Amino acid sequence: MNASPDAAVRRLPWTEALLVAANRWAVIAMMGTMALLVFANVVSRYLFNHSLVWVEELTQYQMIWIAWLGAGLALREGRHVAVDLLEDALPEAARRMLRGAIALTMLAFLLALGWYGTQIVAFSWNQETPMLGIRTGIPYLGIPIGALLCALHLVLFFRGFVERRFEHDELSDTEAG
Repeated sequence: MNASPDAAVRRLPWTEALLVAANRWAVIAMMGTMALLVFANVVSRYLFNHSLVWVEELTQYQMIWIAWLGAGLALREGRHVAVDLLEDALPEAARRMLRGAIALTMLAFLLALGWYGTQIVAFSWNQETPMLGIRTGIPYLGIPIGALLCALHLVLFFRGFVERRFEHDELSDTEAG
């Protein structure tokens, strides 16, 4: 039986455990506030016939950040979609080489995404969002930060990725229904 996610985090070096915990709690906090804002907007709309016009824009931006910050955590748990038909047909040594090549390709892609994401942020920094009036670069910061954070997770978890030792939580092994 797999340990709980918190137990898996405690086995990591303290700096990596801190990174994983902070990443996890940032995603949880954003999801929680997003749910509360949407609920408050629905209540406001139906009880008071008044909509909080800024909620839709803010929750869209939160969703961008949640997706990008959650990508690294999903990588650690092996939750990204993978077509492993070729990998399963190979002997173990070739599997590891293939997964190493995949990890290096992913790392190159994530670093490029981080680089180009910062250029998008710089390009859009002087524009303002329509409802919130914040700099457009702030929501877009989720892309380079998330890409670089995912790259950091991959570097820290490289050996586990190559050996297919993912950090599953206890709910991942239960069957649906």
